[in-house]
Amino acid sequence: MTLEKTPLAGCVLIQPHVFKDQRGSFFESFNQQKFAQLYGKSVHFVQDNQSISSYGTLRGLHFQQGEYAQAKLVRVISGKVLDVVVDVRKDSPSFGQHHSVELSGENNLQIFIPKGFAHGFVGLSEKVIFEYKCDAYYQPSAEAGIRFDDPDLNIDWKIPSEDMILSAKDQKLPLFNQLEL
Repeated sequence: MTLEKTPLAGCVLIQPHVFKDQRGSFFESFNQQKFAQLYGKSVHFVQDNQSISSYGTLRGLHFQQGEYAQAKLVRVISGKVLDVVVDVRKDSPSFGQHHSVELSGENNLQIFIPKGFAHGFVGLSEKVIFEYKCDAYYQPSAEAGIRFDDPDLNIDWKIPSEDMILSAKDQKLPLFNQLEL
């Protein structure tokens, strides 16, 4: 695996080494020892989540606060998404900045999102199977988020707004400047 820094402090892209032959392909989707060696510190994941979405489904921007903050390792098993992370750490040099990357079942890219980031994605293919690991358990009382169409963040989701499918809860999330961090 190789790690590539993003413009957001601590957030990295991971490219696993994919082995292909006449049978198909194989890769390690995560190796704790290699990650710690490349990243400089380890992470202990305790929960895996999977979602299935269709084109235009936008999930986010979500994060957990306080002692329940979560670091995540996200990837697409099948299909394609635009994955977006927003740094919500007040003491970070990249506070309030966002980064987006296309993740797909074909490029096998993953993104490691440290604690203190909001995260979301939108389906760019007909069907998406999305998986992510978390280093803390989900706690409903610690749930927070930012509206996907926040004018200060000005995120280009790469699809027309009329094609977006959002939950009622995501449509009511606060703007970035309304967050209580």
